[in-house]
Amino acid sequence: MEIFDLQQCPDVLTQLAQWHHDEWGDYNPGLTLEQRIQRMRPHLEDVAVPSTYVAKDHDVLGSADIVHHDMTIHQELTPWLASVYVEQSHRRQGIGSELVKHVMQQAVVAGYSKLYLFTPDQVSFYRRLGWQQFSKVSYCGHDVIIMTVDLQSS
Repeated sequence: MEIFDLQQCPDVLTQLAQWHHDEWGDYNPGLTLEQRIQRMRPHLEDVAVPSTYVAKDHDVLGSADIVHHDMTIHQELTPWLASVYVEQSHRRQGIGSELVKHVMQQAVVAGYSKLYLFTPDQVSFYRRLGWQQFSKVSYCGHDVIIMTVDLQSS
């Protein structure tokens, strides 16, 4: 498995957008698949944020993003690890951990000292990778935990 910047494999953008839409559509009510694809197009530009990183071998295995904001609330917090997704048949093989670590490294390279994320159900996964709980909020009808990581100490 290797991790690529989406710029290196733009042909997978629609597949990733479909995965993300299916997995988290209820966090973006009213957003169509086509709108999600359009929102991901800036990830093809040569900038640190937003970016998408893609885990691939012969197939696309998963992806993770770094974005300025991943929630309509807490706009003061930036940047965010977002859309960590591993295709179902490839889960529990360390791919998600590698994607998260890769995004954390890219954030350091870009000069960031902290990252944020939110999760409804993967707190223990992120804790193993050095993340700490920041707050608990209700978001789009879901109870979620906002987490943060200090990139200077991880």
